[in-house]
Amino acid sequence: MSRIVPLEPPYSPDADEVLRAMMPRRAAVEPLRLFRTLATHPRLAAAMTAVGRFVLGREPTLSLRERELLIDRTCARCGCAYEWGVHVAVFGPASCLSPEELTATAAAHPESGIRAPRDLLLVRLVDELHDTGTVSDDLWARLAARWTPTSLLEMLLVVGWYHAISYIANGARVEREPWAPDFPAGDRR
Repeated sequence: MSRIVPLEPPYSPDADEVLRAMMPRRAAVEPLRLFRTLATHPRLAAAMTAVGRFVLGREPTLSLRERELLIDRTCARCGCAYEWGVHVAVFGPASCLSPEELTATAAAHPESGIRAPRDLLLVRLVDELHDTGTVSDDLWARLAARWTPTSLLEMLLVVGWYHAISYIANGARVEREPWAPDFPAGDRR
């Protein structure tokens, strides 16, 4: 059960404005429970919307596949079934990550389903940041050989941002969306 009750319609004009800003422009669905939870604190929701728009925006230096691999792995490492499920359901099909790869993002040993060396570097980045709060020189050199400095900064932001999102969703116990999958059964990280 949620610790902070998400707003329910009918929304006040202020809440409606905040929620419309958080949802994609053409979304024909009810605002996400996470967004309705955040909208209980309008100033916080507005601040988070700006960063969220950048991370999920139309002009990132990361590909959708790269971004979603980082997000899914981060949410899995944080134990955030809510956000992992939303991203797998909403962005999984367009990300070109196979069902096996999406499942592997939540696995203790992701290399069983994620095999591309470039993808495994992203998983390793998430894991190192999650486990140590930093990036080893060896991994940084390998990442820098494949991605630009602007892409590397975006990677760090995406991982950190989805730690924050995971902490909010987990701490507030935001209930999963009925259409979003739960973590796969099995050995999870």
